[in-house]
Amino acid sequence: MTPTREEAAMLRDRLIASADPVLREVLDHPFWAGLRSGSLPGEALTHFVEQDTGHLLPAYGRALARCAASAADDAHAVFFARAAVGTLQARDRLREAFTKVAPDLGLRAPAADAPADPLARAHCSFFQAAAATSPAAALGALLPMAWFNHRVSADLARRCAPGSRYAPWAALYQPAEGYARVVERYLSVAEEMAERGSDRDLAQLTDFFSLGVRYEWTFAESAWARPDWPVKP
Repeated sequence: MTPTREEAAMLRDRLIASADPVLREVLDHPFWAGLRSGSLPGEALTHFVEQDTGHLLPAYGRALARCAASAADDAHAVFFARAAVGTLQARDRLREAFTKVAPDLGLRAPAADAPADPLARAHCSFFQAAAATSPAAALGALLPMAWFNHRVSADLARRCAPGSRYAPWAALYQPAEGYARVVERYLSVAEEMAERGSDRDLAQLTDFFSLGVRYEWTFAESAWARPDWPVKP
């Protein structure tokens, strides 16, 4: 059964309403709060950059590329392909920017071979599994990272304490100009998929979106706690 036009049109509001409570938890998380105030331990920020640029963004970009390859709609394929390229380019830009500013912040540069921590590995595996499940599941899994990045980076720019130790990085962390339009396109593609797809597609999109939202909190927790495996071979 295909969702009604009204159900598809309401999807955006439903997704954002479900994500908003977690967004508040993420913004109040000690990692982002410490980054804004300047009190964050330096190793937490370096760990964040290592996990983000070394693991999460590459996995995200590859999942987008798979979406582009499997998209039934040409316009969707173009969007996903461009987003995949943009993600990997942003990864390079962020890593280079942090490497340059790290000495001024008294931090070490990110290690090129830093392993994925347990939470980051699970997050990357989630992207891969969603992309292999269906286009709707993939979009549901990928949309939260774009939406949260837009909202969290805007909050960081607005509330970063004047003179904060991390103010230079907060400025460098901001997405490229026009990123709000990219997030808007993610949402419109979700609406189009819901309108053209089945009830199963809509359920997969919303279910994977809900999981992706929770992974945005675990990303902040990963940077803050810097977890390691409790057992090793």
